[in-house]
Amino acid sequence: MKRALLPVLMLLVAPSVATAQGTSSKKKPAATKPAPEATPSDEAPKKPAPKDDGLDVSKLPFTPDSIRQVMVHNAPRIQECYESHMVEKDKKVEGKLMTTFTITAEGAVRSAKVDKVQSTLKDAGLNDCVVSVLMVLDFPRPPDGRDHPIEYPINLKAVE
Repeated sequence: MKRALLPVLMLLVAPSVATAQGTSSKKKPAATKPAPEATPSDEAPKKPAPKDDGLDVSKLPFTPDSIRQVMVHNAPRIQECYESHMVEKDKKVEGKLMTTFTITAEGAVRSAKVDKVQSTLKDAGLNDCVVSVLMVLDFPRPPDGRDHPIEYPINLKAVE
C-alpha cells in the first residue's frame, strides 16, 4: 500500500497566546446587575455542552486536500501539545514531527505514531501528546472502503 505524503503544516506558537481554546486577552466588562441568588437547581453540576468544532467531515470528499483541511482545523490541539511540552520547558526550538497514521474505512485513525528517525523534535511527551490528538481525529470516509496509510509532517516553531 502506498503512503500519501501531504504538504507540511506550519504551526507558529506564541507562548502567551491561548488560541487553542479560542480565548482572548481582552477582558469583558463587569456586569452592572447583581447576580441572582442561587437556587438548588443552579447548584447542581452542569455537563459541558458538546463541543461543536465546526468541521463536518461527512460532507468532505476523501482527498489530500480534505485530509490537510482536517489537520489544519485541529492544529490548535497540536499547538497546545507543543506549548505544554516544549515552550513551557524553555525548549523553544523549532523542528519537525513526521507523523504516520492510517485512516480506516470508517474515517477513524488507527496506528498513529511519530517517526522518531525522521523527526527533529525529540521529546517523548510531545510525541505522546500529538499521537493522542491524532487518535481521536475523524476524517472523511474513503470511497473505496479501504484503509489508507498517511505520512504527515508537522513543522513547529515558537514565536517570541
